[in-house]
Amino acid sequence: MFTSTGSSGLYKAPLSKSLLLVPSALSLLLALLLPHCQKLFVYDLHAVKNDFQIWRLICGRIICLDLKDTFCSSLLIYNFRIFERRYGSRKFASFLLGSWVLSALFDFLLVEAMQYFFGITAASNLPSGFLAPVFALFVPFYCSIPRVQVAQILGPLSITNKTLIYILGLQLFTSGSYIWIVAISGLMSGLCYNSKMFQVHQVLCIPSWVAKFFSWTLEPIFSSSEPASEARIGMGATLDIQRQQRMELLDRQLMFSQFAQGRRQRQQQGGMINWNRLFPPLRQRQNVNYQGGRQSEPAAPPPLEVSEEQVARLMEMGFSRGDALEALRASNNDLNVATNFLLQH
Repeated sequence: MFTSTGSSGLYKAPLSKSLLLVPSALSLLLALLLPHCQKLFVYDLHAVKNDFQIWRLICGRIICLDLKDTFCSSLLIYNFRIFERRYGSRKFASFLLGSWVLSALFDFLLVEAMQYFFGITAASNLPSGFLAPVFALFVPFYCSIPRVQVAQILGPLSITNKTLIYILGLQLFTSGSYIWIVAISGLMSGLCYNSKMFQVHQVLCIPSWVAKFFSWTLEPIFSSSEPASEARIGMGATLDIQRQQRMELLDRQLMFSQFAQGRRQRQQQGGMINWNRLFPPLRQRQNVNYQGGRQSEPAAPPPLEVSEEQVARLMEMGFSRGDALEALRASNNDLNVATNFLLQH
């Protein structure tokens, strides 16, 4: 279910790792050891407006005081880490900063609208924490991550690779009485930033010197090593199943190495790479027919036809047509595998 967001852990995602560790640790510290300090991190727009406690716009929107919100938002940040790999840490941080600032404005507007039209006072009951940027990330997630069906449930209803992440978002959306205000403001800010409305992406961005400073100071602390390519083999599997799993693993590694080699050659020489000239997968090498005690090599398969619809979906995510064609051919027209490899490289 999480295949849409990759499977390389926190590799090349130091900002996501810091957002997972630091706010979660501070939230646990406040809940277990320093409960008397929680009042300093309450998100109270009434105090901001009437008592000019502007500092609450920062302190009240960083650390979650509800551990359920901490858990759900951490899971979502982990699954949205793929955007940091795709955009880079600086652009990803700019998106989070822009949505964080814009959502504060939308919070004020929504609270005042509720007070004016319905007489409901919600300024003192908004949930604390880094929640609005998490909801804002659902905008690029919906727009750029393709929907791949995993299982059919009933009629048009189906489980996709994005279902569980939407369920987590719904769980976070319903975790409090007025969290829907933060959720709506986060979605609105994410929509504004993602669509480059009013050029907010140029105003609310991380300066290059700030990005270099944090890259030099904090990235070595929160960076993660590249995961091992060897996958675990089921201990309870039979010998034949283990051989099949290892063969599939070798096939994937060979396919990815072919794709990486093809991309490098195309970048150096230009033009498309003819994947039929690259050596076939290992399973095809061992697929030998025995007839009358004599071996006969299988006939070479015809060139794989790539679906233009899948090429268009990959191009909508920002990849070039050449990379999309190569990834789909190398992955045997598997959109999910092609997307994961393009996002992770």
